[in-house]
Amino acid sequence: MIFAVFKVVLAAFIIVFTSWLSGKRPELAGFITALPLISILAIAYSYIDYQSIEISAKYAKSIIVAVPLSLLFFVPFFFADRIGLNFWVIYAMGFVLLAIGYLIHSFIMKFL
Repeated sequence: MIFAVFKVVLAAFIIVFTSWLSGKRPELAGFITALPLISILAIAYSYIDYQSIEISAKYAKSIIVAVPLSLLFFVPFFFADRIGLNFWVIYAMGFVLLAIGYLIHSFIMKFL
């Protein structure tokens, strides 16, 4: 239980720190925010919890496959000025594409 609280506190600290840093050094805060910090921490926590390199490796492979597919969410926003739909429709389209990305991810992960 104490480790779970530590994980929450560390994640909260990173978010609070980067938001504070954005007012002082926005370029550094942006770089830190762009890092896959959630993935880095979650992979380490997973290994600590399960002590299995196999689980950690499969987890990391899943992340590698998921990252480019998760970017599908942003595709409707890229074309927002051309398609002329309101924000919520574009936002919903992003989630539909994200669901499609998840299905693709699930298919790919069967082979890894």
